Amino acid sequence: MKEILRNRQGLTEEEFLEKYDASMFERPSVTVDMLIFTVVNEEEENYRKLPEKALKLLMVKRGDHPFMGQWALPGGFVSMQESVEDAALRELKTETNVDNVYMEQLYTWGDVGRDPRTRVISCSYMALADSAKLNIVAGDDADDAKWFNIRYNITQEKKTITEKGYIAEKQYSINLWNDTYALSTTVKVVEIVEGRVIQTSREVVESNGIAFDHAKIIEYGIERLKNKIEYTDIAFNLMPELFTLSELQQVYEVILGKELLAAAFRRKIADMVVETNQFTKDAGHRPSKLYRFNHSWRTL
Repeated sequence: MKEILRNRQGLTEEEFLEKYDASMFERPSVTVDMLIFTVVNEEEENYRKLPEKALKLLMVKRGDHPFMGQWALPGGFVSMQESVEDAALRELKTETNVDNVYMEQLYTWGDVGRDPRTRVISCSYMALADSAKLNIVAGDDADDAKWFNIRYNITQEKKTITEKGYIAEKQYSINLWNDTYALSTTVKVVEIVEGRVIQTSREVVESNGIAFDHAKIIEYGIERLKNKIEYTDIAFNLMPELFTLSELQQVYEVILGKELLAAAFRRKIADMVVETNQFTKDAGHRPSKLYRFNHSWRTL
């Protein structure tokens, strides 16, 4: 016979839950915010030259206070009847008409005062998508939804040795732009290391046109994308079903912000791709062999 457990007040779990008063604690609101990345071909005047790739981020223009008229990441409030992930998928669809894409949770943001309306905790997500399959439509509470080019640089860097470890400070400059709008921000990241204990903090030093603390989320997401592309197959979520190795290398280069040696790159991704018997048919270009993602590469 199963033992019935009682707490110090002599209540069973069922009795405790019947008497539980949820109003004893304040309830912060919970939101989701999504970083949606894609890579597109930039227009090229010389049709004989392969188009350059550009990394882009989807932003929505706020249609109401606070930060009305500024640009924010797609997102919204989590309801009491849905999981955080379901809320992210719902907001992604309703605000931007995007669904069925790769998505992973990034980080939880809970600074007091990050939202002037009330106490808000936000779970951020990163999504990667092939832009050719997307049909972006702004939701009811957004004035507009647009892709923005990304320029991301470290402008200051300092490391101070301390008695128990060190303090590393980096300042990042992020520019977002398209044919109509230009946004910018500076984010300072401080990492305090004492033995095996690491504390990291982020501060928005300057922000032009970016709502809330979303500049921090953008900086964090770009760093996560750059790190994960080195050891996972995450980049293939940005590719069409068939692609050339040169196109794939360009995607890696635009995310990492540096040129890669072709021979070394092809050795690195050799197990991740499968050669097909198809070739490109672009006018003005020499036909190139097409490849597809190898879904079994992790077992090799």
